[in-house]
Amino acid sequence: MAKGNTGARAKLRTHFLGNIGRIMNSEELFEASGRTSEWARRVRELRNEEGYRILTHHDRSDLKPGEYLLETDKPQPAFARTISKETRAFVLDRNGFTCQMCGAVAGETHPYDSSRKTRLHLGHIIDKSMGGTDDAANLRAICSVCNEGASNATLMRPDLMKLLTQIRRATSADQLEVMKWLIGKFPKQANETTGKTHDSKSN
Repeated sequence: MAKGNTGARAKLRTHFLGNIGRIMNSEELFEASGRTSEWARRVRELRNEEGYRILTHHDRSDLKPGEYLLETDKPQPAFARTISKETRAFVLDRNGFTCQMCGAVAGETHPYDSSRKTRLHLGHIIDKSMGGTDDAANLRAICSVCNEGASNATLMRPDLMKLLTQIRRATSADQLEVMKWLIGKFPKQANETTGKTHDSKSN
């Protein structure tokens, strides 16, 4: 990574850690990064590579698009860290060090963004939220450009019945994780529901 990019990430990390729990917008982070045009990519690196729990509107309903919030100064395990080096090497080699979505080759200039060299990550074929695993058979090489476009999206959005069916089939531990995530995303609605439940029981 170029020295300037490393500096921008460090500036953003310092800014986030100095404003834990405070909502920040795109303009503020642009300035905090040293006014680099790639500030958003540096934020993704803080999330995906360093594991900082930086929330967006995809994570909490009270955040608007373009708003960010760091929950804690303790990094969480990042996506790629749950996959062994051996598995990563196997999948990348199996896929010929080529993005399985656009065909870009690792290290070469990206065909859709000439300003970037192709950098490969591992992506799930079946998303973990849909029951996918970290097994090599469910992993594929995917470049940064395609990964950014696919972030927080799946090829097919499940309808309500399919989603409920998947949750009912899940283990109790996974169902609890779903509940925690929903409460975190909709804290106000969760409190209102809890209050109504207590009122009905008291009556």
